[in-house]
Amino acid sequence: MLELFNEEQVYEVLLVTRSNATPVGVVRKGKTLNFKLFGGRSSEELKAHPYASIQITNDVELLVKLGLNIPVEVEFVEKKPYRWIKGLPGFYGKVELREDTHEDELGKISVLKCSLRPNGVIESPLPPRPISRADYLLLEMAVDLTRLFVATRGLKVEAARRLYERIWLNYHMYKHLGGNSEIAEKMIGWAISSLRWNP
Repeated sequence: MLELFNEEQVYEVLLVTRSNATPVGVVRKGKTLNFKLFGGRSSEELKAHPYASIQITNDVELLVKLGLNIPVEVEFVEKKPYRWIKGLPGFYGKVELREDTHEDELGKISVLKCSLRPNGVIESPLPPRPISRADYLLLEMAVDLTRLFVATRGLKVEAARRLYERIWLNYHMYKHLGGNSEIAEKMIGWAISSLRWNP
């Protein structure tokens, strides 16, 4: 299944740690899947317990909800020291970790560089749900929204405005392409509130 990931391309997947699940962008290099964590619960859990699962989904709303900490109804399977979401294909394995720093327009932060070499495969058929063009925009809105929160907390005014404008443009294109998720409405509301309270 690893060969389904083209090398050097970024794939949005789910990372499942001891008690958390979150979307993450992975890049395949040879026989490993590499990703970065910019703080958060999954990062702390991997430092204490470096075992995880990486799972594939074509449910973009699931990715967005988990990324924004919106409650979801999923069932987990445990096979110590691993844990994964029931019904989604993927891999599990030990994670090699290295702490580093990352700097961009939002500032300088700590980053945990991770590499997972699969020890096993999680067998499960993926529901035959095609991904729409609107789905991609929903995902981009969520990524930009999390960055907007960071920008407004750090008083990075220009970066915040650029991110807000991109969210707004993607929202309108999302609606134009037939997107009708309530999550999109919530995200545009949170983006407006974030900018309003952190001008």
